[in-house]
Amino acid sequence: RSVYDGEEHGQFMDKLEGRIRNHDREIEKMCNFHYQGFVDSITELLKVRWTAKNCKSQVTDTNRKLQNEGKELVILMEDLKQCRLQQRNIAATIDKLTLCLPVLEMYSKLREQMKAKRYYPALKTMEHLEHTYLPRVNHYRFCKIMVENIPKLREEIKEVSMSDLKDFLESIRKHSNKIGETAMKQVW
Repeated sequence: RSVYDGEEHGQFMDKLEGRIRNHDREIEKMCNFHYQGFVDSITELLKVRWTAKNCKSQVTDTNRKLQNEGKELVILMEDLKQCRLQQRNIAATIDKLTLCLPVLEMYSKLREQMKAKRYYPALKTMEHLEHTYLPRVNHYRFCKIMVENIPKLREEIKEVSMSDLKDFLESIRKHSNKIGETAMKQVW
């Protein structure tokens, strides 16, 4: 209540809006890169944000009306209650998105490592993702998809690693005569 009635109300709302904008940008980047469903969630969050701005103006209007008209007190209190409920929903949504961001960042890191052919770090990242991050948010649909993809990614790493190993061994086989000849010359 002190945030709404105090002088810091404008600063608080500016900081809240700034934080929401920062979160929105980061989330939209990740979502556009990986998950359409997550983009839908962001759209819902933006609707909630718009509703929160309306609630802010409603709260201001509510305060004025309470001073001017005692008869509408019951209706205005219900509006205030609804706004606070929406604010709690916004806070809960931000908490859930904050919980999901590290999972998406780890998955993105895994994809980058695989793209860069850094398979051992990719396996370590995959293990960390699988055992640390995914269990925290396993009830979300995008996490279930990630869990389903992990065995496929492991198999892909295995196949590529075996292919690289075979290529390496073939290269050694092709050049083994030269290597042996060079070694023999150095021994003599």
